[in-house]
Amino acid sequence: MSRSRRLLIVGGIALAVWGMSYGLWYAVFAEHQALDNIGASLAGSFAAAAERNPVSMETSLEHYREAKYIYDRQVDVHGHWIGLAMLLIVLGIGFDRVNFSERLKVFLALGLLLGAVIFPLGVLLQTLSHGAFPRAIAIAGSALVIAALLGSAAGVVARDSSAGAG
Repeated sequence: MSRSRRLLIVGGIALAVWGMSYGLWYAVFAEHQALDNIGASLAGSFAAAAERNPVSMETSLEHYREAKYIYDRQVDVHGHWIGLAMLLIVLGIGFDRVNFSERLKVFLALGLLLGAVIFPLGVLLQTLSHGAFPRAIAIAGSALVIAALLGSAAGVVARDSSAGAG
């Protein structure tokens, strides 16, 4: 098995295990508290609206928006790590069809793996800060995945130089 193929398959399996472990941790230790916060803040906003207390209603809605934002990012991270892991495994199975040198294929495989780790990590960091830095990390990770996918696709459609020389 080539180094690039092994990197994608083993890296994909490791990332899938990581994503599932993170999802299990979140489900067991954090999700119920997050859902309680979402429900309580939404119920509080309805109660404040019924009492015609706009200040309390806005405060409760702001707590709801923040809790829902964090919850959505946590679930997205879990799903993206596992989804990207499956993509790595599937690409690894057929990566021998990429008609580039093994060195370039390892470079593409490494880009795919790094991007698949970095993109969801940037999304996860958005739960700590809504600033530009976590978004930049997520964008950089997704750009790395896209660039490596484009490079891999170019390698699949490229003519095999050894086949034409015969």
